[in-house]
Amino acid sequence: MLAVAHVLGLLLATFALAYALPVGCSLLMGDGLWPKFLLAAALTAGCGLVLAGATLRPRRALKARDGFLLLTLGWLLLPGAAALPLLLALPDLSFTGAFFEAMSGLTTTGSTVLNGLDQLPPSLNFWRHALHWFGGLGVIVMALAVLPVLGVGGMQLYKGQAPGAMKDERLAPRITETAKSLWLVYALITLAGIAALRMCGMSWFDAICHAFSAVGLGGFSTHDRSIAYFGSPAIEAVLIVLMLIASLNFARHFIALRRLSLESYQVDPECKAIFALLAVSVVGIAVLLTRNDVYADFSTALRHSAFNVISQASTSGLTTQDYQRWPVFAPYWMLFLSCIVCSTGSTGGGIKMFRTLLLTRQAGRELKLLIHPAAMAPVRIGGRPIPDGVGHAVLAFIFLYFMTVVLLTFAMLLTGLDFDSSMSAVIASINNTAHGFGPPGAVYNFHALTAQQTWICTAAMLLGRLEIFSVLVLFRPAYWRK
Repeated sequence: MLAVAHVLGLLLATFALAYALPVGCSLLMGDGLWPKFLLAAALTAGCGLVLAGATLRPRRALKARDGFLLLTLGWLLLPGAAALPLLLALPDLSFTGAFFEAMSGLTTTGSTVLNGLDQLPPSLNFWRHALHWFGGLGVIVMALAVLPVLGVGGMQLYKGQAPGAMKDERLAPRITETAKSLWLVYALITLAGIAALRMCGMSWFDAICHAFSAVGLGGFSTHDRSIAYFGSPAIEAVLIVLMLIASLNFARHFIALRRLSLESYQVDPECKAIFALLAVSVVGIAVLLTRNDVYADFSTALRHSAFNVISQASTSGLTTQDYQRWPVFAPYWMLFLSCIVCSTGSTGGGIKMFRTLLLTRQAGRELKLLIHPAAMAPVRIGGRPIPDGVGHAVLAFIFLYFMTVVLLTFAMLLTGLDFDSSMSAVIASINNTAHGFGPPGAVYNFHALTAQQTWICTAAMLLGRLEIFSVLVLFRPAYWRK
């Protein structure tokens, strides 16, 4: 515990440096909140240094199993620290609301309990979006560098299992080198997104904030109407590209940049499946909208279908339309897509496409064995055989995922919320996408939820971001035995 506490202290002290961004924004925009950010930074750094100093005495080295506790406590402490500026600047905001907002930002969920975003002080709005950006980078490093070491998460499916080019997924032999490589790719994509949004007519402030949201696949916006505020097809097109890039494995982006070749995408089975499923969904829902006279012509329907379907499926949650007014098939299908579309090693949430492909192949193999019991039918993805142990691990994850959704939905029902709203809020939260539908729908936010309902959604966001296993293993008595 001392070793974990020491690292958590250092993590808090380092996180305090992040407040330099909103302090600079406050001074530049003149909203007068910079003293509150400095106070939050001092409190965060002070608590971190005290914790690190108190655990400085001789301690054992960190073990791999300590990573579960470190991850869970880290993703609880950082939102607590990130909530401080919200509490200091918005006296009417409860701790429950502030913690939810910060957790939503760092987990790149994008759900909000705040009203009047257009009137929110610029530095506070900037801080919310910066949390998306920091959280997105943290998610990528966790998925590609940390979780495989612990034996959980999506990328352990690749680790040591596949020959050839797949070994490039590890990028570098050390976690620090991997993190640096990922940070470089992440920063370059973000800068390109900011420049493109500025060229399309956004102000520098809006361009930076929405690039942070899109690359982090979070749903925060500087406006209550989200992207509908701009009414610009060009802005929507840029954001679509950013969301698609962010929904793919960032290891692929690194390899593509290093080799100056698109080959890494062409051999990626996740990439092919994601684009195929999205293409069919976008066109299909556009046809549905046209046939039901939601929009006057197919081109308008295709525009709004493309943005909102890709946004919801990629677990971003930025919106241009109130898709609750669309035929009921559309919002439910989009919620389903948010469960499976994102790639492993992306900033998105949900089950991930690799697990979906694996279960699909596994089901196909079982059907084949019913007809040919003696057949040799290994499960293959991208032409490479997948060991049975990986399939068993995926089945266990899927079981825990759906049981978590069921139990948390029942918990929401106990609070008096209706079924549609309960289920969609839980699924949206565990997939780290911004919106369900019903009361917390596409043009609404989560401010109408009670404190109990808000904490349930907060728990769902944490479980979804840490791939469930990392949290639940802490409740096993065997974990705490020496």
